[in-house]
Amino acid sequence: MDILKRSDKVAFYGVPTAEGEYTFHRMKGFTSISTSKNAKEYSRQYVDETFEQTDVVGYTPSISFNFDQVKGNAIHDDIVSIYNEEKVGVAAVRPIIIVDLSGETPTAIRRDFAVIAENEGDGTDAYTYSGTFKAKGDSVAGTATSADKWLTCNFVEGAAVE
Repeated sequence: MDILKRSDKVAFYGVPTAEGEYTFHRMKGFTSISTSKNAKEYSRQYVDETFEQTDVVGYTPSISFNFDQVKGNAIHDDIVSIYNEEKVGVAAVRPIIIVDLSGETPTAIRRDFAVIAENEGDGTDAYTYSGTFKAKGDSVAGTATSADKWLTCNFVEGAAVE
């Protein structure tokens, strides 16, 4: 049995640049990054049957997160600015790429997410933030490359995901 390590699936957050592009930094310093698919269900019971039927009719993916704020971390700085400035609409949307490093070619999924500010300052050891990234559109499959040992990554759309 070849169990996949949690560290084989790495998340990259798009930090906006002055040119209006994004630099995808590895999400370091996060104590939790947990994905929920939040399947939407259609359930009904027909009068001639004794059981209920359920179909999946959609998904509303979200990623809950927690991090200890680290000075100089570009992702932390960006998320903290969303919290402090109470940004709304497109100003609070960021792309995230999840890269699976377990295969020969790193596969990736990119999706835009609304950054939902929830809590800050909980705990006594470190200043922490928690919230949820909520899906803001369809996912895009592709591959990822890195020139700096996966501190940042580049996404190439269109490659099949295994």
